[in-house]
Parts: sequence; structure tokens; C-alpha cells
Amino acid sequence: MSNQKIQKPTLTGQRFKTRKRDEKKVFDPTQFQETIVQGLNQTGSDLDAVAKFLDASGAKLDYRRYAETLFDILVAGGMLDMLKMSVKTPASWTAHSRSTRPAPGGTLSDDLTRTEFCLFTAQEDLETMQAYAQVFNKLIRRYKYLEKGFEEEIKKLLLFLKGFTESERNKLAMLTGILLANGNISASILNSLYNENLVKEGVSAAFAVKLFKSWIHEKDINSVAGSLRKVGMDNRLLELFPANKRSCEHFSKYFTDAGLKELSDFARNQQAIGSRKELQKELQEQMERGDAFKDIIASAREEMKKNNISEQTMIGIVWTSVMSYVEWNKKEELVTEQAIKHLKQYSPLLKAFTSQGASEILLLVKMQEYCYDNIHFMNSFQKIVVLLYKADVLSEEAILKWYTEAHVAKGRSVFLEQMKKFVEWLKNAEEESESEEEEAD
Repeated sequence: MSNQKIQKPTLTGQRFKTRKRDEKKVFDPTQFQETIVQGLNQTGSDLDAVAKFLDASGAKLDYRRYAETLFDILVAGGMLDMLKMSVKTPASWTAHSRSTRPAPGGTLSDDLTRTEFCLFTAQEDLETMQAYAQVFNKLIRRYKYLEKGFEEEIKKLLLFLKGFTESERNKLAMLTGILLANGNISASILNSLYNENLVKEGVSAAFAVKLFKSWIHEKDINSVAGSLRKVGMDNRLLELFPANKRSCEHFSKYFTDAGLKELSDFARNQQAIGSRKELQKELQEQMERGDAFKDIIASAREEMKKNNISEQTMIGIVWTSVMSYVEWNKKEELVTEQAIKHLKQYSPLLKAFTSQGASEILLLVKMQEYCYDNIHFMNSFQKIVVLLYKADVLSEEAILKWYTEAHVAKGRSVFLEQMKKFVEWLKNAEEESESEEEEAD
């Protein structure tokens, strides 16, 4: 066999230069920007044409590698350098201009071609932002791998809001709100707004106003609530303000004055829920420590006054705390005995927060729901009611009202049947009492 080496074919001359030039055009970020900008300048303000151009270009250009550059161009007109301490305004985008506005944020390099057909130079109104949202939506639906890069771009832009003009921030806020409403991005991107500097200078709160307005306009407050809960941010809205202004009252006034009363009410409700959870946790800790009932009751009443908590809400918290405090037996025949013993011990605590008929009714409903949701307690309901009746926690009026009209659907037939004989006894006892009073008269 010949030892002669087989030479691989090589590209020489013009073919080699052409291939290298094509590779540079596809993979070099500068050339990538030049290509995208040129296409956008040709399409102009026709956003349908822009969407078609971006769709077609994805087959020729490396969107995956240069996703950040692509989104920078679509938002700001060119690549942003977030490490530099100035941002060039769109009005100064001329070949020889060097004017900048000092602020920490992004800057557009002077030696690169830019486009004025981008989000930041668009008209500042909701309809225009909805049209831009469609451009991004179509692009990401066509190239699914851009989803992560797009979210990262939004996070980055939010972190450097101080580097943009008020008008640019407004447009970005409206666009972000629309994208959130339509599920194009996750609400987790809002974490960027909790940046200390943005919060301190009031940028986060002002941006949030525009964002939530466009979100609610596009969908409703339920969409906002659901998305925030999904990412665990439903209790963090107050963090849009610095510590010295981080109160429900300030939040409510700020957003109500801005026309977002729905958001103010939601935040207030979330704070109330948070306060109730903290109170429940504190109650359980006090019970675990074996604190005296009078101390637990005094502490709870102080929290009621401080957080404007009604007695009806409080009895629900106390019931949940009392029932969560113990580890229940899994055997149905033993759990009733355990529950009676446990509730007999804690009946003074329940009694302290059932001074009103409405509180008694709410406690009965909570008991009904608990016994239904915890199947081992299904046969314990009547015995618990009788115990709390004897302990003066529940009155006959409350029990009769619950039986006739105030019960809920959960396990209704089972629990009404359980209570039938006791209710009849209460009615007879009431009639005998009235008869005795009439005879005495």
C-alpha cells in the first residue's frame, strides 16, 4: 500500500475569502448588528414588515448566539453597553455627534450603524406598544429558543432603568405589562425592580405604575394576582418603596392616586393575609412554649388592634392554630377522644374570641370544613360541637342558625344528620324554657 499522504481539499483564493466573509457576517456581532439594522431601516415603521423580516432572517443569522444583540437593537436601536456610565439619546444618533446624558445604564457605540425604528423611538401610547408586543410574540413563537434570552433581556433592561429617559422607561413599562398579561414572560422578571438604587430613587414605583396599568388594561387584576402568586411575589409589592415609606398606607395612596385602586386593594389584602399568617405562627409558638392563656389572649388582642383584625377573622386564626398545634392520631376511633381532650384544654382560648354571634357561626363553619377536609374527623363533628356548647364557646342560637341556614356545602348531609338529635334537644329545651317563663309570669 502506498505511504503517500492523501491531501484534503482546501479552499483557496476567492472561494476561501468569500467563505470567511460569510462566516464573519453570520457569527460576528458587529456584522450581525449591521445586517439587522439594515433590514429594519428598509422596513421602516411597518411592523408587519419588521415581523416578516425577523422571521426570514432567523434562517440565515445566528439568533441563538446573538439573542442579546438582537433584542438590544429591537428595543434601543443598537447594542447596549451596560458597563458604561452614559446613554446616547435617539436624537443624538448622528455619525459625528458625541453628546451623551450622564446616568448609569447602557450606551450605544458611535462606530456602529443604528436604527431609529425601535421601541424607544416609537410613539408613546398603548396601541403602539401592543403592536410591538406582537412583533416580539411572533418572533419568539417562531424561534422558541429565544424565550430565555428575551426574559434575560427584560431583566437586564429593568436593572438599568436609570440609564433611560422617562419616555423610554414608560414605553418599556407598557410593553412589559402587555407581555406579562399575555404570558409571554414570567412575572419573576419583576425581581429586577427591587434593586436598591431603583427603589431609593423612586424609579421602581413609577415604572410599576405604567406596567400594572397596561397589564390590567390588557387583562384584569386577577391576572396580576395569579401571576404574582405563581412566582411568590404577591407579598412583595411594598418593596417597591424604600424602607421609610414601606407601609400599606403609603402604597395604597400612591397607587390609588395613580388610578390603580385595584392594585392597592390587592396589596392591602395580601398584607392582611401575611399578618394573619404571622399571627398564626406566633400563636402556635406561644402554645408550644406553654404560655398562659391570659398572655396569649392579651397578645392576640393587641395584634387585632394593631392590624385591624376582626373577631371573626381572629377566631378562624385561633381555631387553625389550635388544630395545627397537635399531631393527630390516624385511627378514626381514637382521634375523636384525642380531639375532645385537646379542645377541652383550649376552650378558654376559643371562648375569648366568640363574644359575637357572627364569630360563633364562623367557628362552626371552620369546624365543619376542618372535619370534612380531614377525613378522620368526619364522625367527630357533633361531639366537638357538644363539647364547645357545654364550655360556653357556642350558644344554642348560633348552633340552631348554623343548622338551619349558615352551614356550608362541605359534608352538609353527613353533619346535619349527626346534629339532628342534638338540635331537636336544643329546640325542646328552648321551648320548655319559654314555657316556664310564661308560667312564672
